[in-house]
Amino acid sequence: MATRLLLGDEALAQGAIDAGLSGAYAYPGTPSTEITEYVQRHVAVTSQSIHCRWSSNEKTALEEAVGMSYAGRRAMASMKHVGLNVAADPFINAALIGTRGGLLINVADDPSMHSSQNEQDSRLYGEMALVPCIEPADQQQAYDAAIYAFEFSERHELPVLLRLTTRLAHSRADVEIHEDGSRPQNPFSLPNDKQRFILLPAHARARYLRLLEQQQALVEASEESPFSTLSLEGDASLGIVSCGIAGNYVQETFGGKVRHPWLQIGQYPLPVRRIEALFSRCSRIIVLEEGTPFVESRLRGLPLRSSPEIFGRLTGHLPRTGELAPESVASAFRSSGAPSADARHRPSPLLRNRPPALCQGCPHIDSYRALNQAMAPYRDRGRVFADIGCYTLGAMPPLEAIDTCLCMGASITMAKGAADAGTSPAVAVIGDSTFAHSGLTGLLDCTAEQTPITVILLDNGTVAMTGGQDSQATGRFAQLCEALGVDREHIVAINPRADRHEESVAIIARELIYDGPSVIVAQRECIQTLRRSNSTRKPESPPRGCRQDAKGDPQ
Repeated sequence: MATRLLLGDEALAQGAIDAGLSGAYAYPGTPSTEITEYVQRHVAVTSQSIHCRWSSNEKTALEEAVGMSYAGRRAMASMKHVGLNVAADPFINAALIGTRGGLLINVADDPSMHSSQNEQDSRLYGEMALVPCIEPADQQQAYDAAIYAFEFSERHELPVLLRLTTRLAHSRADVEIHEDGSRPQNPFSLPNDKQRFILLPAHARARYLRLLEQQQALVEASEESPFSTLSLEGDASLGIVSCGIAGNYVQETFGGKVRHPWLQIGQYPLPVRRIEALFSRCSRIIVLEEGTPFVESRLRGLPLRSSPEIFGRLTGHLPRTGELAPESVASAFRSSGAPSADARHRPSPLLRNRPPALCQGCPHIDSYRALNQAMAPYRDRGRVFADIGCYTLGAMPPLEAIDTCLCMGASITMAKGAADAGTSPAVAVIGDSTFAHSGLTGLLDCTAEQTPITVILLDNGTVAMTGGQDSQATGRFAQLCEALGVDREHIVAINPRADRHEESVAIIARELIYDGPSVIVAQRECIQTLRRSNSTRKPESPPRGCRQDAKGDPQ
């Protein structure tokens, strides 16, 4: 082993490089900035072709890392605690689709607000997302945690949250690192299972059940974690629970010889058996942790109370997922000793679920048919990354045109991350209102690096999925895309209609082979807003600034 003097941030970054990192994405924010700066300075960026650039914000950074993980490679996204607020949408949903290549989400919390506008504890996000969280106690553990977390992520097919705090991130210590260099990077590989990565409600519900089923295994992993230790020796009049770097303060307080039973926690979910062992030994417990009293509040409810007896979702008396219903509530009452309770309202046997589908005459149908034909030669190595909107239904038969749907705006950024990993062609399908909502920043990341992705911007002139509200960017897509850095020659328009099918296919096929970011605006009004209109509409021209490939009335 070689020894280096490293910041906690740098130790984590070195561990990630030695674990076979392929992509590091981040938005700068103290105290997390040095993670990415260390990778950028490292010789491995060139020698091992590690992709490492700043992103437009934390959301795009995480989505790009998810895209690289989708393509089988190891990736990480780094941010400070308030940045996780920005990235919360993909963070929560990434737990549902899971990982292929290991995915590490590094978040540096800032207790005492040394350079932040608030104090915030990222462990709460980890609990909400139901993902494992590792909290290293020192720089050596920060190095080891990155290696461990990538393996853990791939074994359990889940992202791993790695929590640092300012004191650890910005202090130095000797770190033993592997002398024999980095583990080889994962090979590029694309998944075959579409349903897993398309969070339509039916798929998401199944993935959520799977996530819940994994929780006990995550608890068992915490019980055996190398980052947690339990000693039951010493004066049992007081037990100590410490988390992360707080363990160092315990050591300092006792001069290195702790005289009480002591549980040091470095991995979550909480190790219940170790906690119960400490409780059985000590009548008083002191809890030391940075940030929110996260562990303390939970320990006050562990072990489970025997009086009064409590029933609910955690005991299995109510379903863990979905909405409550008269039947489930009545069943809970009966199983908890209230046999007189019964459901008064039962669903009619005449009611049947009707699967959602694109409207007859929807312009997205013709857009997807053209895209499917243009993509046909590339389906073994190319993928289509979609977004949140009614066009997500393009995942359903007979179109089956898209491969992913993570969260608002993630189509462009996931396509970018997948392209960085080697996916070609990488296509992003995004609606007009979603593009204005959170697609602009992702496109900015693409133009900053001239990433070869093709964006299909489905412009139906409205926020169709929610009833037909106005879209902020309608009529300005070409100007916006050019302002973001897309070459004007590669901002083109199509009319998604059956009688213009071959023309649309040719335009899409041409842009798929362009070695840079291109945008195809598929402009045709939503069939529902058109039906509600009482006036005869004049023929519309393609969006201003687009090349005039598509002619005639877009309807």
